[in-house]
Amino acid sequence: MKLVDVIIVGSGLAALQLAKHLDSRLSILVVTKQKTAEGNSIYAQGGIAAAIGECDSPRSHANDTLEAGRHINNPKAVQQLTEQAPHLIQELIEEGCYFDRDDHGQLSLGNEGAHSYHRIVHAGGDATGQQLVRHLIQQLPPHIEFMENVFVYDLLINEQTNECYGVKAKRNDGLNLTLYASHVVLASGGFGRVYGTTSNSEGATGDGVVLAYRAGATIKDLEFIQFHPTLLTIGGKSVGLVSEAVRGAGGVLVLEDGTAVMHHVHPLGDLAPRHVVSQTLHKEQRNGRNVYLDVRGIVDFEFKFPTISSLCRKYGVDVQAGYLPVAPGCHFTMGGVRTDTTGRTDVGRLYAIGEVACTGVHGANRLASNSLLEALVYGKRLAEWINGQPSVSPFHLFSNKTIPEQLPPIPLPSLDEMRNQMSEKVGIIRDKMTLIEQLNTLKEHSPERLLTATYDSYSIQETAKSFEVIMDWLITLAALTRTESRGGHFRKDFPLEIQRWKQLEVTFNSKREDLQRYEPNTVASTATILFS
Repeated sequence: MKLVDVIIVGSGLAALQLAKHLDSRLSILVVTKQKTAEGNSIYAQGGIAAAIGECDSPRSHANDTLEAGRHINNPKAVQQLTEQAPHLIQELIEEGCYFDRDDHGQLSLGNEGAHSYHRIVHAGGDATGQQLVRHLIQQLPPHIEFMENVFVYDLLINEQTNECYGVKAKRNDGLNLTLYASHVVLASGGFGRVYGTTSNSEGATGDGVVLAYRAGATIKDLEFIQFHPTLLTIGGKSVGLVSEAVRGAGGVLVLEDGTAVMHHVHPLGDLAPRHVVSQTLHKEQRNGRNVYLDVRGIVDFEFKFPTISSLCRKYGVDVQAGYLPVAPGCHFTMGGVRTDTTGRTDVGRLYAIGEVACTGVHGANRLASNSLLEALVYGKRLAEWINGQPSVSPFHLFSNKTIPEQLPPIPLPSLDEMRNQMSEKVGIIRDKMTLIEQLNTLKEHSPERLLTATYDSYSIQETAKSFEVIMDWLITLAALTRTESRGGHFRKDFPLEIQRWKQLEVTFNSKREDLQRYEPNTVASTATILFS
Protein backbone atom coordinates (compact mmCIF):
# COMPACT_ATOMS: atom_id res chain seq x y z
CA MET A 1 0.00 0.00 0.00
CA LYS A 2 1.21 3.51 -0.82
CA LEU A 3 -0.37 6.82 0.21
CA VAL A 4 0.41 10.20 -1.42
CA ASP A 5 -1.32 13.54 -1.89
CA VAL A 6 -1.45 13.46 -5.71
CA ILE A 7 -1.25 10.60 -8.19
CA ILE A 8 -0.64 11.63 -11.81
CA VAL A 9 -1.37 8.92 -14.38
CA GLY A 10 0.87 9.60 -17.37
CA SER A 11 4.15 11.43 -17.89
CA GLY A 12 3.70 13.63 -20.96
CA LEU A 13 3.75 17.41 -21.18
CA ALA A 14 0.52 18.03 -19.23
CA ALA A 15 1.65 15.68 -16.44
CA LEU A 16 5.10 17.28 -16.18
CA GLN A 17 3.68 20.81 -16.19
CA LEU A 18 1.27 19.85 -13.38
CA ALA A 19 4.01 18.17 -11.32
CA LYS A 20 6.30 21.17 -11.76
CA HIS A 21 3.71 23.63 -10.41
CA LEU A 22 2.31 21.59 -7.51
CA ASP A 23 3.20 22.80 -4.02
CA SER A 24 6.47 21.37 -2.70
CA ARG A 25 4.67 20.30 0.49
CA LEU A 26 2.58 17.81 -1.46
CA SER A 27 3.74 14.25 -2.02
CA ILE A 28 3.46 13.46 -5.74
CA LEU A 29 3.59 10.12 -7.53
CA VAL A 30 3.75 9.97 -11.34
CA VAL A 31 2.64 6.57 -12.65
CA THR A 32 3.34 5.82 -16.30
CA LYS A 33 2.95 2.67 -18.37
CA GLN A 34 6.04 3.59 -20.38
CA LYS A 35 9.30 5.32 -19.54
CA THR A 36 9.09 8.94 -18.46
CA ALA A 37 9.06 11.24 -21.50
CA GLU A 38 7.99 8.48 -23.87
CA GLY A 39 4.69 9.13 -25.63
CA ASN A 40 3.21 11.68 -28.00
CA SER A 41 4.57 14.84 -26.36
CA ILE A 42 8.17 14.35 -27.47
CA TYR A 43 7.06 13.85 -31.09
CA ALA A 44 5.20 17.17 -31.34
CA GLN A 45 6.86 18.98 -34.23
CA GLY A 46 4.85 22.12 -34.88
CA GLY A 47 5.07 24.26 -31.76
CA ILE A 48 2.95 26.38 -29.45
CA ALA A 49 0.35 28.80 -30.79
CA ALA A 50 0.47 32.22 -29.10
CA ALA A 51 -0.61 35.68 -30.27
CA ILE A 52 2.68 37.53 -29.76
CA GLY A 53 3.18 38.95 -33.26
CA GLU A 54 2.95 42.69 -33.87
CA CYS A 55 -0.51 42.66 -35.51
CA ASP A 56 -1.84 39.54 -33.78
CA SER A 57 -4.15 39.34 -30.77
CA PRO A 58 -5.63 36.71 -28.44
CA ARG A 59 -9.04 37.56 -29.93
CA SER A 60 -7.82 36.66 -33.42
CA HIS A 61 -6.29 33.45 -32.05
CA ALA A 62 -9.62 32.67 -30.35
CA ASN A 63 -11.57 33.34 -33.55
CA ASP A 64 -9.32 30.98 -35.49
CA THR A 65 -9.72 28.34 -32.79
CA LEU A 66 -13.52 28.62 -32.92
CA GLU A 67 -13.56 28.49 -36.71
CA ALA A 68 -11.35 25.38 -36.80
CA GLY A 69 -13.58 23.80 -34.12
CA ARG A 70 -16.67 24.62 -36.20
CA HIS A 71 -18.08 26.75 -33.37
CA ILE A 72 -19.01 24.01 -30.94
CA ASN A 73 -16.04 24.89 -28.71
CA ASN A 74 -16.57 26.27 -25.22
CA PRO A 75 -16.02 30.02 -25.90
CA LYS A 76 -14.97 30.71 -22.30
CA ALA A 77 -12.34 27.97 -22.40
CA VAL A 78 -11.05 29.24 -25.75
CA GLN A 79 -10.83 32.83 -24.51
CA GLN A 80 -8.93 31.80 -21.38
CA LEU A 81 -6.52 29.65 -23.37
CA THR A 82 -5.64 32.25 -25.98
CA GLU A 83 -5.31 35.08 -23.42
CA GLN A 84 -2.90 33.06 -21.30
CA ALA A 85 -0.75 31.89 -24.21
CA PRO A 86 1.58 34.94 -24.50
CA HIS A 87 2.19 34.99 -20.73
CA LEU A 88 2.99 31.29 -20.79
CA ILE A 89 5.61 31.75 -23.52
CA GLN A 90 7.20 34.60 -21.57
CA GLU A 91 7.28 32.47 -18.43
CA LEU A 92 9.02 29.62 -20.24
CA ILE A 93 11.60 32.03 -21.73
CA GLU A 94 12.33 33.48 -18.28
CA GLU A 95 12.91 29.95 -16.98
CA GLY A 96 15.51 29.41 -19.69
CA CYS A 97 13.48 27.40 -22.19
CA TYR A 98 14.97 27.74 -25.67
CA PHE A 99 12.85 28.84 -28.63
CA ASP A 100 14.01 29.49 -32.20
CA ARG A 101 14.77 33.10 -33.13
CA ASP A 102 15.29 34.96 -36.40
CA ASP A 103 18.38 36.85 -37.55
CA HIS A 104 17.30 39.88 -35.49
CA GLY A 105 16.99 37.93 -32.25
CA GLN A 106 13.19 37.97 -32.27
CA LEU A 107 11.12 34.84 -31.75
CA SER A 108 10.70 33.06 -35.07
CA LEU A 109 6.97 32.69 -35.64
CA GLY A 110 5.75 29.97 -37.99
CA ASN A 111 2.45 29.62 -39.80
CA GLU A 112 0.15 26.60 -39.93
CA GLY A 113 -3.27 25.74 -41.34
CA ALA A 114 -6.27 27.92 -40.42
CA HIS A 115 -4.17 30.53 -38.55
CA SER A 116 -4.68 34.17 -39.57
CA TYR A 117 -1.15 35.17 -38.54
CA HIS A 118 2.30 33.72 -38.06
CA ARG A 119 2.01 32.76 -34.37
CA ILE A 120 3.66 29.35 -33.93
CA VAL A 121 6.57 29.44 -31.48
CA HIS A 122 8.87 26.49 -32.04
CA ALA A 123 12.14 25.02 -30.79
CA GLY A 124 14.80 23.05 -32.61
CA GLY A 125 13.00 23.64 -35.91
CA ASP A 126 10.59 20.70 -35.70
CA ALA A 127 11.51 19.35 -32.23
CA THR A 128 9.36 21.57 -30.01
CA GLY A 129 7.79 18.76 -27.99
CA GLN A 130 11.15 17.20 -27.27
CA GLN A 131 12.62 20.51 -26.14
CA LEU A 132 9.66 21.30 -23.87
CA VAL A 133 9.66 17.88 -22.22
CA ARG A 134 13.39 18.15 -21.59
CA HIS A 135 12.95 21.63 -20.12
CA LEU A 136 10.15 20.59 -17.75
CA ILE A 137 12.01 17.50 -16.53
CA GLN A 138 14.96 19.74 -15.66
CA GLN A 139 12.58 22.03 -13.75
CA LEU A 140 11.01 19.29 -11.62
CA PRO A 141 11.73 19.36 -7.88
CA PRO A 142 13.56 16.29 -6.53
CA HIS A 143 10.79 15.06 -4.22
CA ILE A 144 8.54 13.91 -7.10
CA GLU A 145 8.47 10.11 -7.35
CA PHE A 146 8.16 8.28 -10.67
CA MET A 147 6.80 4.77 -11.12
CA GLU A 148 7.61 3.60 -14.66
CA ASN A 149 6.34 0.61 -16.67
CA VAL A 150 3.25 0.41 -14.45
CA PHE A 151 -0.21 0.12 -16.02
CA VAL A 152 -3.16 1.67 -14.15
CA TYR A 153 -6.20 -0.54 -14.72
CA ASP A 154 -8.81 0.72 -12.24
CA LEU A 155 -9.82 3.79 -10.27
CA LEU A 156 -10.91 3.44 -6.64
CA ILE A 157 -14.27 5.16 -6.22
CA ASN A 158 -16.45 5.66 -3.16
CA GLU A 159 -19.88 5.19 -4.72
CA GLN A 160 -21.70 6.88 -1.83
CA THR A 161 -19.76 10.14 -2.15
CA ASN A 162 -18.79 9.77 -5.84
CA GLU A 163 -15.14 10.53 -5.06
CA CYS A 164 -11.90 8.96 -6.25
CA TYR A 165 -9.34 7.92 -3.65
CA GLY A 166 -6.68 6.03 -5.59
CA VAL A 167 -5.83 3.58 -8.34
CA LYS A 168 -5.08 -0.08 -8.91
CA ALA A 169 -2.09 -0.81 -11.14
CA LYS A 170 0.07 -3.63 -12.50
CA ARG A 171 3.82 -3.89 -12.82
CA ASN A 172 5.40 -5.60 -15.80
CA ASP A 173 6.24 -8.61 -13.63
CA GLY A 174 2.50 -9.10 -12.93
CA LEU A 175 2.44 -7.73 -9.38
CA ASN A 176 -0.72 -5.74 -8.58
CA LEU A 177 -0.41 -2.47 -6.66
CA THR A 178 -2.97 -0.41 -4.76
CA LEU A 179 -2.08 3.27 -4.54
CA TYR A 180 -4.06 5.82 -2.50
CA ALA A 181 -4.22 9.58 -2.98
CA SER A 182 -6.26 12.64 -2.07
CA HIS A 183 -6.24 13.69 -5.75
CA VAL A 184 -5.98 11.52 -8.88
CA VAL A 185 -5.13 13.17 -12.20
CA LEU A 186 -5.48 11.46 -15.56
CA ALA A 187 -2.84 12.80 -17.97
CA SER A 188 -2.51 9.64 -20.00
CA GLY A 189 -2.91 11.02 -23.53
CA GLY A 190 -5.41 10.42 -26.31
CA PHE A 191 -6.55 7.35 -28.21
CA GLY A 192 -5.15 7.84 -31.71
CA ARG A 193 -3.21 4.57 -31.61
CA VAL A 194 -6.42 2.54 -31.91
CA TYR A 195 -6.18 3.34 -35.64
CA GLY A 196 -3.93 1.40 -37.99
CA THR A 197 -2.74 4.48 -39.88
CA THR A 198 -1.63 6.95 -37.24
CA SER A 199 1.07 9.35 -36.10
CA ASN A 200 0.58 8.33 -32.47
CA SER A 201 3.01 6.52 -30.17
CA GLU A 202 2.21 3.04 -28.86
CA GLY A 203 0.90 4.37 -25.56
CA ALA A 204 -1.94 6.50 -26.96
CA THR A 205 -4.69 3.87 -26.72
CA GLY A 206 -7.29 5.66 -24.59
CA ASP A 207 -6.64 3.93 -21.26
CA GLY A 208 -7.49 7.08 -19.33
CA VAL A 209 -10.80 7.54 -21.14
CA VAL A 210 -11.80 3.93 -20.38
CA LEU A 211 -10.70 4.26 -16.74
CA ALA A 212 -12.81 7.38 -16.31
CA TYR A 213 -15.80 5.84 -18.09
CA ARG A 214 -15.67 2.72 -15.92
CA ALA A 215 -15.49 4.97 -12.85
CA GLY A 216 -18.63 6.91 -13.78
CA ALA A 217 -17.12 10.09 -15.26
CA THR A 218 -18.77 11.55 -18.35
CA ILE A 219 -16.94 11.32 -21.65
CA LYS A 220 -17.84 13.30 -24.75
CA ASP A 221 -16.98 14.17 -28.36
CA LEU A 222 -15.32 10.84 -29.17
CA GLU A 223 -16.52 11.12 -32.77
CA PHE A 224 -14.24 14.11 -33.40
CA ILE A 225 -10.88 12.74 -34.49
CA GLN A 226 -8.33 14.78 -36.35
CA PHE A 227 -6.74 13.05 -39.30
CA HIS A 228 -3.47 14.72 -40.20
CA PRO A 229 -3.03 15.14 -43.96
CA THR A 230 0.69 14.42 -44.15
CA LEU A 231 2.06 11.25 -42.62
CA LEU A 232 5.21 10.08 -44.38
CA THR A 233 4.05 6.91 -46.14
CA ILE A 234 6.29 4.15 -47.43
CA GLY A 235 4.80 1.15 -49.24
CA GLY A 236 1.31 2.07 -48.03
CA LYS A 237 2.38 2.25 -44.37
CA SER A 238 2.77 5.42 -42.30
CA VAL A 239 6.20 5.75 -40.71
CA GLY A 240 6.05 9.19 -39.10
CA LEU A 241 4.65 12.71 -39.20
CA VAL A 242 5.48 15.52 -41.60
CA SER A 243 4.52 18.66 -39.69
CA GLU A 244 2.01 21.14 -41.01
CA ALA A 245 4.75 23.70 -40.50
CA VAL A 246 6.28 22.35 -43.73
CA ARG A 247 3.23 23.56 -45.66
CA GLY A 248 3.37 26.77 -43.65
CA ALA A 249 6.92 27.25 -44.93
CA GLY A 250 5.87 26.74 -48.56
CA GLY A 251 5.36 23.01 -49.08
CA VAL A 252 2.72 22.15 -51.70
CA LEU A 253 0.60 19.01 -51.97
CA VAL A 254 0.80 17.61 -55.48
CA LEU A 255 -0.03 14.56 -57.54
CA GLU A 256 2.73 12.59 -59.25
CA ASP A 257 2.48 14.79 -62.37
CA GLY A 258 2.90 17.96 -60.29
CA THR A 259 -0.77 19.00 -60.25
CA ALA A 260 -1.54 21.00 -57.10
CA VAL A 261 -4.15 19.12 -55.06
CA MET A 262 -5.61 21.89 -52.91
CA HIS A 263 -5.50 24.80 -55.36
CA HIS A 264 -9.25 24.88 -56.17
CA VAL A 265 -10.53 23.10 -53.06
CA HIS A 266 -10.33 25.80 -50.38
CA PRO A 267 -9.42 29.53 -50.24
CA LEU A 268 -6.50 28.71 -47.91
CA GLY A 269 -5.18 26.07 -50.29
CA ASP A 270 -2.58 23.84 -48.64
CA LEU A 271 -3.21 25.55 -45.30
CA ALA A 272 -6.93 24.77 -45.22
CA PRO A 273 -8.22 23.19 -41.98
CA ARG A 274 -6.86 19.69 -41.52
CA HIS A 275 -10.15 17.87 -42.01
CA VAL A 276 -10.60 19.52 -45.40
CA VAL A 277 -7.11 18.59 -46.56
CA SER A 278 -7.32 15.05 -45.16
CA GLN A 279 -10.67 14.35 -46.82
CA THR A 280 -9.33 15.64 -50.14
CA LEU A 281 -6.22 13.46 -49.96
CA HIS A 282 -8.31 10.47 -48.89
CA LYS A 283 -10.45 10.84 -52.02
CA GLU A 284 -7.34 11.03 -54.22
CA GLN A 285 -6.09 7.82 -52.61
CA ARG A 286 -9.42 6.09 -53.19
CA ASN A 287 -9.13 7.03 -56.85
CA GLY A 288 -5.74 5.34 -57.04
CA ARG A 289 -3.60 8.51 -57.09
CA ASN A 290 -0.55 9.02 -54.90
CA VAL A 291 0.02 12.37 -53.20
CA TYR A 292 3.35 14.03 -52.48
CA LEU A 293 4.48 17.05 -50.49
CA ASP A 294 6.64 19.15 -52.80
CA VAL A 295 9.28 20.84 -50.62
CA ARG A 296 11.54 22.11 -53.41
CA GLY A 297 10.51 25.70 -52.74
CA ILE A 298 11.67 25.63 -49.09
CA VAL A 299 15.17 27.05 -48.71
CA ASP A 300 17.40 25.12 -46.29
CA PHE A 301 14.74 22.47 -45.70
CA GLU A 302 17.10 20.10 -43.85
CA PHE A 303 18.23 22.89 -41.52
CA LYS A 304 14.70 24.08 -40.78
CA PHE A 305 13.23 20.57 -40.37
CA PRO A 306 15.99 18.30 -39.04
CA THR A 307 13.64 15.74 -37.47
CA ILE A 308 11.65 15.25 -40.67
CA SER A 309 14.84 15.15 -42.76
CA SER A 310 16.25 12.44 -40.49
CA LEU A 311 13.00 10.46 -40.81
CA CYS A 312 13.17 10.70 -44.60
CA ARG A 313 16.78 9.51 -44.68
CA LYS A 314 15.87 6.58 -42.42
CA TYR A 315 13.28 5.38 -44.95
CA GLY A 316 15.22 6.19 -48.10
CA VAL A 317 13.28 9.28 -49.18
CA ASP A 318 15.50 11.74 -51.08
CA VAL A 319 14.80 15.15 -49.55
CA GLN A 320 16.88 16.83 -52.25
CA ALA A 321 14.51 15.49 -54.92
CA GLY A 322 11.78 17.35 -53.07
CA TYR A 323 8.82 14.93 -53.29
CA LEU A 324 7.84 13.40 -49.93
CA PRO A 325 5.21 10.62 -50.23
CA VAL A 326 2.37 11.41 -47.82
CA ALA A 327 -1.09 10.19 -46.84
CA PRO A 328 -3.60 11.18 -44.14
CA GLY A 329 -3.84 9.30 -40.86
CA CYS A 330 -5.13 9.61 -37.29
CA HIS A 331 -3.34 12.34 -35.37
CA PHE A 332 -5.21 14.06 -32.53
CA THR A 333 -8.38 13.30 -30.60
CA MET A 334 -10.66 16.16 -29.55
CA GLY A 335 -12.92 14.04 -27.34
CA GLY A 336 -12.20 12.49 -23.98
CA VAL A 337 -13.10 12.88 -20.32
CA ARG A 338 -15.37 15.89 -19.90
CA THR A 339 -13.87 18.53 -17.60
CA ASP A 340 -14.52 22.09 -16.54
CA THR A 341 -12.04 24.88 -17.28
CA THR A 342 -9.89 23.78 -14.34
CA GLY A 343 -9.61 20.11 -15.26
CA ARG A 344 -12.17 18.73 -12.81
CA THR A 345 -14.39 15.84 -13.90
CA ASP A 346 -17.84 15.06 -12.53
CA VAL A 347 -16.28 12.49 -10.17
CA GLY A 348 -14.91 14.15 -7.04
CA ARG A 349 -11.10 14.29 -6.67
CA LEU A 350 -10.67 12.93 -10.21
CA TYR A 351 -9.19 15.27 -12.82
CA ALA A 352 -8.12 15.08 -16.46
CA ILE A 353 -5.66 17.25 -18.41
CA GLY A 354 -3.96 17.01 -21.78
CA GLU A 355 -5.29 14.96 -24.67
CA VAL A 356 -7.24 12.57 -22.40
CA ALA A 357 -9.45 15.51 -21.42
CA CYS A 358 -12.28 17.15 -23.33
CA THR A 359 -12.07 20.74 -22.08
CA GLY A 360 -14.16 22.28 -24.85
CA VAL A 361 -11.14 24.13 -26.26
CA HIS A 362 -10.93 22.23 -29.54
CA GLY A 363 -14.57 21.74 -30.51
CA ALA A 364 -14.93 19.58 -33.61
CA ASN A 365 -11.34 20.03 -34.77
CA ARG A 366 -8.14 21.29 -33.19
CA LEU A 367 -6.47 24.41 -34.49
CA ALA A 368 -2.85 23.51 -35.27
CA SER A 369 -0.39 23.91 -32.36
CA ASN A 370 -3.09 24.44 -29.73
CA SER A 371 -2.42 21.03 -28.15
CA LEU A 372 0.93 21.81 -26.48
CA LEU A 373 -0.58 25.10 -25.39
CA GLU A 374 -3.58 23.35 -23.83
CA ALA A 375 -1.34 20.88 -21.97
CA LEU A 376 0.77 23.67 -20.50
CA VAL A 377 -2.14 25.97 -19.59
CA TYR A 378 -4.28 23.28 -17.94
CA GLY A 379 -1.34 21.64 -16.19
CA LYS A 380 -0.49 24.90 -14.47
CA ARG A 381 -4.12 25.87 -13.82
CA LEU A 382 -4.98 22.56 -12.18
CA ALA A 383 -1.85 22.74 -10.03
CA GLU A 384 -2.93 26.14 -8.74
CA TRP A 385 -6.37 24.75 -7.89
CA ILE A 386 -5.04 21.66 -6.07
CA ASN A 387 -2.51 23.81 -4.19
CA GLY A 388 -5.42 25.81 -2.79
CA GLN A 389 -7.33 22.79 -1.45
CA PRO A 390 -7.20 21.82 2.25
CA SER A 391 -5.24 18.67 3.04
CA VAL A 392 -7.58 15.67 3.26
CA SER A 393 -6.67 12.03 3.80
CA PRO A 394 -8.29 9.61 1.32
CA PHE A 395 -8.84 7.02 4.09
CA HIS A 396 -12.31 8.37 4.90
CA LEU A 397 -13.29 7.55 1.32
CA PHE A 398 -12.56 3.83 1.52
CA SER A 399 -15.46 1.92 0.06
CA ASN A 400 -16.78 -1.60 0.52
CA LYS A 401 -18.33 -1.66 -2.93
CA THR A 402 -19.22 -4.93 -4.59
CA ILE A 403 -16.30 -6.46 -6.44
CA PRO A 404 -17.06 -6.75 -10.18
CA GLU A 405 -17.35 -10.11 -11.85
CA GLN A 406 -14.05 -11.93 -12.32
CA LEU A 407 -14.00 -13.14 -15.91
CA PRO A 408 -11.39 -15.21 -17.69
CA PRO A 409 -9.73 -13.25 -20.52
CA ILE A 410 -12.01 -13.11 -23.58
CA PRO A 411 -10.26 -14.19 -26.82
CA LEU A 412 -9.71 -11.09 -28.94
CA PRO A 413 -8.30 -10.52 -32.44
CA SER A 414 -4.82 -9.14 -32.98
CA LEU A 415 -4.20 -5.44 -32.37
CA ASP A 416 -3.26 -4.97 -36.03
CA GLU A 417 -6.60 -6.43 -37.11
CA MET A 418 -8.57 -4.29 -34.67
CA ARG A 419 -6.72 -1.12 -35.66
CA ASN A 420 -7.02 -1.67 -39.39
CA GLN A 421 -10.78 -2.19 -38.97
CA MET A 422 -11.02 1.17 -37.18
CA SER A 423 -9.13 2.91 -39.99
CA GLU A 424 -11.32 1.27 -42.61
CA LYS A 425 -14.75 1.61 -41.01
CA VAL A 426 -14.50 4.54 -38.55
CA GLY A 427 -11.88 6.57 -40.38
CA ILE A 428 -11.73 9.79 -42.36
CA ILE A 429 -15.01 9.22 -44.24
CA ARG A 430 -17.84 7.37 -42.47
CA ASP A 431 -21.37 6.19 -43.16
CA LYS A 432 -24.13 4.37 -41.32
CA MET A 433 -23.60 1.01 -43.00
CA THR A 434 -19.89 0.66 -42.23
CA LEU A 435 -20.32 2.04 -38.70
CA ILE A 436 -23.02 -0.54 -37.93
CA GLU A 437 -20.79 -3.25 -39.42
CA GLN A 438 -18.00 -2.20 -37.08
CA LEU A 439 -20.36 -2.01 -34.12
CA ASN A 440 -21.61 -5.53 -34.77
CA THR A 441 -18.03 -6.80 -35.08
CA LEU A 442 -17.13 -5.20 -31.76
CA LYS A 443 -20.21 -6.63 -30.06
CA GLU A 444 -18.83 -10.10 -30.82
CA HIS A 445 -16.05 -9.28 -28.36
CA SER A 446 -18.51 -8.50 -25.51
CA PRO A 447 -17.56 -4.86 -24.76
CA GLU A 448 -20.30 -4.64 -22.09
CA ARG A 449 -18.74 -7.58 -20.19
CA LEU A 450 -15.25 -6.12 -20.62
CA LEU A 451 -16.54 -2.82 -19.26
CA THR A 452 -17.80 -4.29 -15.97
CA ALA A 453 -15.15 -6.97 -15.42
CA THR A 454 -12.37 -6.74 -12.88
CA TYR A 455 -8.85 -7.04 -14.28
CA ASP A 456 -6.95 -8.15 -11.19
CA SER A 457 -5.92 -11.46 -12.74
CA TYR A 458 -5.39 -10.20 -16.31
CA SER A 459 -1.93 -9.52 -17.71
CA ILE A 460 -1.11 -5.98 -18.81
CA GLN A 461 -1.39 -7.07 -22.44
CA GLU A 462 -4.82 -8.67 -21.93
CA THR A 463 -6.06 -5.63 -20.02
CA ALA A 464 -4.77 -3.16 -22.60
CA LYS A 465 -6.39 -5.07 -25.46
CA SER A 466 -9.70 -5.28 -23.57
CA PHE A 467 -9.59 -1.53 -22.93
CA GLU A 468 -8.95 -0.96 -26.64
CA VAL A 469 -12.10 -2.90 -27.54
CA ILE A 470 -14.11 -0.69 -25.15
CA MET A 471 -12.51 2.42 -26.68
CA ASP A 472 -13.30 1.28 -30.23
CA TRP A 473 -16.89 0.54 -29.23
CA LEU A 474 -17.42 4.01 -27.74
CA ILE A 475 -15.84 5.81 -30.71
CA THR A 476 -18.03 3.88 -33.13
CA LEU A 477 -21.19 4.56 -31.12
CA ALA A 478 -20.36 8.27 -31.02
CA ALA A 479 -19.70 8.41 -34.76
CA LEU A 480 -23.00 6.63 -35.45
CA THR A 481 -24.91 8.97 -33.16
CA ARG A 482 -23.86 12.29 -34.72
CA THR A 483 -25.87 12.43 -37.94
CA GLU A 484 -24.08 15.37 -39.54
CA SER A 485 -20.56 16.26 -40.71
CA ARG A 486 -18.55 18.70 -38.61
CA GLY A 487 -14.82 19.17 -38.24
CA GLY A 488 -13.04 15.87 -37.70
CA HIS A 489 -16.26 13.88 -38.13
CA PHE A 490 -17.37 13.36 -41.73
CA ARG A 491 -20.44 11.29 -42.66
CA LYS A 492 -20.87 10.85 -46.41
CA ASP A 493 -24.54 9.98 -45.75
CA PHE A 494 -24.91 13.28 -43.82
CA PRO A 495 -22.32 15.47 -45.60
CA LEU A 496 -23.45 18.87 -44.28
CA GLU A 497 -23.28 20.62 -40.94
CA ILE A 498 -26.73 20.69 -39.34
CA GLN A 499 -27.57 23.70 -37.22
CA ARG A 500 -29.36 21.84 -34.42
CA TRP A 501 -26.21 19.78 -33.75
CA LYS A 502 -24.48 22.94 -32.51
CA GLN A 503 -26.64 22.64 -29.40
CA LEU A 504 -26.20 18.85 -28.97
CA GLU A 505 -23.47 16.76 -27.38
CA VAL A 506 -22.71 13.06 -27.66
CA THR A 507 -21.90 12.04 -24.11
CA PHE A 508 -21.53 8.63 -22.45
CA ASN A 509 -21.69 7.80 -18.76
CA SER A 510 -21.60 4.22 -17.47
CA LYS A 511 -23.69 5.12 -14.42
CA ARG A 512 -26.73 5.88 -16.55
CA GLU A 513 -28.97 2.99 -17.43
CA ASP A 514 -28.09 3.34 -21.09
CA LEU A 515 -25.68 5.34 -23.21
CA GLN A 516 -27.38 8.69 -23.66
CA ARG A 517 -27.22 11.92 -25.57
CA TYR A 518 -28.17 15.12 -23.78
CA GLU A 519 -29.98 17.99 -25.39
CA PRO A 520 -31.89 20.88 -23.78
CA ASN A 521 -34.71 19.54 -21.59
CA THR A 522 -34.47 16.08 -23.15
CA VAL A 523 -32.59 12.90 -22.34
CA ALA A 524 -32.98 10.07 -24.83
CA SER A 525 -31.47 6.63 -25.23
CA THR A 526 -28.75 6.41 -27.86
CA ALA A 527 -30.14 3.05 -28.98
CA THR A 528 -33.55 4.64 -29.58
CA ILE A 529 -32.05 7.52 -31.55
CA LEU A 530 -29.92 5.28 -33.71
CA PHE A 531 -32.16 2.38 -34.54
CA SER A 532 -35.78 3.48 -34.17
